[in-house]
Amino acid sequence: MQNRLIHETSPYLLQHANNPVDWHPWGEEAFGIARDRNVPILLSVGYSACHWCHVMERESFENDEIAALMNELYVCIKVDREERPDVDSIYMSAVQQMTGQGGWPMTVMLTPAGEPFYGGTYFPPADRGGMPGFPRVLQAMSDVYRDNRNEAQKVATQLVERIRQIVTPAEDEEELNLGLLDAAAIAVNDQVDDVHGGVGAAPKFPQPMIWEFMLRRHARNGSASVMGAIELALDGMARGGIYDQVGGGFHRYSTDQTWLVPHFEKMLYDNALLVKLYLHAYQVTGKREHHRIVEETLDYVRREMTSPEGGFYSAQDADSEGVEGKYFVWSPEEIVDVLDEDRARLVNRLYGVTAEGNFEGKTILHEAMPRDALADELGLSRERLDADVADSKRKLLEARRQRVAPLRDDKVLTEWNGLMLRAFAEAGAVLSSPEYVDIARTNASFLLGSMRENGRLMRTYKNGVAKLLGYLADYASLIDGLIALHEADLDPRWLTEAVALTGEMLALFWDDASGQFYDTGTDHEQLVVRPRDAVDNALPSGVSMATDVMLRLAVVTGNREYETKAVASLRSASYLMSYHPTAVGHWLCVLDFHLSRPKEIAIIGRQEADDTRKLAETVFGVYLPNRVLVSADPDVAERLESPLTSDRPMVDNKAAAYVCENYICHLPVTDPNRLARQLVG
Repeated sequence: MQNRLIHETSPYLLQHANNPVDWHPWGEEAFGIARDRNVPILLSVGYSACHWCHVMERESFENDEIAALMNELYVCIKVDREERPDVDSIYMSAVQQMTGQGGWPMTVMLTPAGEPFYGGTYFPPADRGGMPGFPRVLQAMSDVYRDNRNEAQKVATQLVERIRQIVTPAEDEEELNLGLLDAAAIAVNDQVDDVHGGVGAAPKFPQPMIWEFMLRRHARNGSASVMGAIELALDGMARGGIYDQVGGGFHRYSTDQTWLVPHFEKMLYDNALLVKLYLHAYQVTGKREHHRIVEETLDYVRREMTSPEGGFYSAQDADSEGVEGKYFVWSPEEIVDVLDEDRARLVNRLYGVTAEGNFEGKTILHEAMPRDALADELGLSRERLDADVADSKRKLLEARRQRVAPLRDDKVLTEWNGLMLRAFAEAGAVLSSPEYVDIARTNASFLLGSMRENGRLMRTYKNGVAKLLGYLADYASLIDGLIALHEADLDPRWLTEAVALTGEMLALFWDDASGQFYDTGTDHEQLVVRPRDAVDNALPSGVSMATDVMLRLAVVTGNREYETKAVASLRSASYLMSYHPTAVGHWLCVLDFHLSRPKEIAIIGRQEADDTRKLAETVFGVYLPNRVLVSADPDVAERLESPLTSDRPMVDNKAAAYVCENYICHLPVTDPNRLARQLVG
């Protein structure tokens, strides 16, 4: 029997559409039924690539007896956290307040007014290992709501007030100066794993925003130790099992300290942020390994995560055929079946494939020895070794594609697409790849067209339907991607669209009373609190991303309102940057930009002309985290409404670059070599 979720578009919700639980989607209908029945609401939040979400579904939500108990005692609501980050943020805060930790699946009991009075994460179907069984929790909390309503309401009121305090910006603001960045870098360095790379111990997450901040530190002070920590982390991830050695792309995180055994799901946002990080590292180091990781990861997204319309899908599951990681692991015999004897010996040696395996009798591929050492051992040049490995990986990938693949979450989210839009656009510019720029261009056109309804940006899209009002993070991430695309293809359209979206973002999400951004717009449904999550978790927070794009667009457009509001946002996060720096990696990058003297670069020339392109390639040949780039054809430069292009012509009918810094401008140049000297000067 199907429940109400059958009418949803989220793959995660559709996975539960045949549960015996009478699931409702989030909405007023469910809350009205709870009021009429005078019963609490059971809110269950998860996402499609969540392993333990699938476990709890199999154990409890597909169990007829447990489902009957849920239906009898509660109105049950199922939410995809990726579609509804507002709901997830509010009730995750409640669970963390109640239990001291959070995670998914998330289970919360609410009053019919949406106020939480009990919550947790995964519950087993019966008492186990000190955890209460789910049926016992269901009955106990129903009894509390029925027999001790006043106590339940008291807890709910206290929790809502505490959540309201959490979303209110701290009044204790720190001074926005370089000392804040210095202290944050020391705090990060104290947590670096000097052996395996990365931050902290197991489980170990990639933390791309932290390493972006550290790259900026290196750009400021040239510290060899900082660069050493960055390369140790990037090399550890690239050679470990957290990276899909055959198909490209990164898994969610490593369950161990050595980057070997991943949690196998792949998320679009992780890969977008990691492409950007490895691309920036390549600009600094010129290492071919960083270049390879960027190309392999983007090729994975193009091959497996791109819709016919040009949108990027959200995630791939960890499980296939009900077994975690089965799709990705190998035995020596499986390698031999695909490759000839010499190639199989090379691959098994490089990737540590053994009969014993390193994961449930099979092997997670990882670079078990340095490629240079293996080349010497086999009497091959490094170039020949790399070519043989690349060819072998193509054959292994084709063989792997005959396996039962993990489920793909094929909804398109504006926020995550904005991040990947930037990754493709910037990689296209840095690596001189017109194909990557074309992919970015197609994606931008899709987002600006299909992801709008009556002019309003939407959050999610699937099967030709865009729905759910876009959040602050959707607007800010798309603006960021459009800025990057303008820089990559020099088309002023994208910059014009970015500025227009910024105006909409301010109108919807900026609150004059508090002087801050909120995550939901003024046209959003009323929740128990208006959410504002300033922490950079796995993604940049909507607030930090909005602050970032406004600071950059303030330089591009000369709009002082952007800067004033961005600085107010920065001040609101100064406490977090001071006391919890590893939780605000993107904020630290934004502060670094604010405290810098950004290079203002304008290129005036014909959009498709070789001389214009060569000047742009020169800009992208250097790691310049604190710069803005605007380009315009001389015929439209004045209409771009940017002081960087105003009254700046071509020189002797040649494309010209204008570089300014701190209100001091160099003479315009037409020669890429002279431009390069100005950029590093």
